[in-house]
Amino acid sequence: MKAIWNHQVIAESNETVVVENNHYFPFESINKAYLIPSDTNTTCPWKGEASYYTLEIEGRSNPDAGWYYPAPKEAAENIKNYVAFWKGVQIES
Repeated sequence: MKAIWNHQVIAESNETVVVENNHYFPFESINKAYLIPSDTNTTCPWKGEASYYTLEIEGRSNPDAGWYYPAPKEAAENIKNYVAFWKGVQIES
């Protein structure tokens, strides 16, 4: 699977985990040069508190386009150290 935004591959892995129709990519599969930590947090009742990344590629910014659970609840332990994307990021096989 690949995560693509602004004509760049952000992440690529055959080891994604699908939760609620979202592909979560292993952190080591992501091009970290495109990630900027965000101050945004949200809470999911069963996964826990999510943190976000803004994507920055070739002068374009996509705020809070990636999210992850740094300390997921037990039911979501399988996505610890994984990142998912939205906001126009294309997920392709």
